[in-house]
Amino acid sequence: MRREIVVVNSRFIATLAPVFDVAEAKAFIREMRTEFADATHNVPAYLVGYGDSVIAHSSDDGEPSGTAGRPALTVLRGSGLGDVAVVVTRYFGGTKLGTGGLVRAYTQAVQEVLAHTPRARKVLAHTLMLAVPYPLFERVRALIPARGGEVLDSDFGADVTMTARLPVENLEALQSALQELSNGKLQAEIVETGVAIVPLAEEAHD
Repeated sequence: MRREIVVVNSRFIATLAPVFDVAEAKAFIREMRTEFADATHNVPAYLVGYGDSVIAHSSDDGEPSGTAGRPALTVLRGSGLGDVAVVVTRYFGGTKLGTGGLVRAYTQAVQEVLAHTPRARKVLAHTLMLAVPYPLFERVRALIPARGGEVLDSDFGADVTMTARLPVENLEALQSALQELSNGKLQAEIVETGVAIVPLAEEAHD
């Protein structure tokens, strides 16, 4: 996710991404510094983990001490998110903002990108496969997101072979809905189980 603001001719470009360990966070920061190698500053901040086990880091990347990285990290902490990194890229516009102006600009840039970032949570999820007769395909395709899942692929052969991902906790509800829809003929097979990122807006609300 990326958003840009302009403050007294300086451009502040905030790029935010999920990261699940410190190595991923550092890799993301390197990627941003490479992409914006001509920028005046690339200010990073990240939170890895949640609660008491969180690892936090920020840097001012050449801005006056405490005016860039710390405000960015403060906004991340206040968002309630974990496993997240942000890099705020600044292209200097020729007018100095002063320490207060810098704090406000970096704060605003991170707030802006967070306001447009869809929320998600990390869950244990099944990857599922099921063969669906064509007459039931559209209804099954609607059932999966209604139960907090995501359709990953649909292969159209004699039947439609669908691959989907679904939080483990929602499997029983999906299987019941499939049975009811197909008079007991449809059942999803578990292909694998692992950690997945599920958008909060798509979770089931039974």
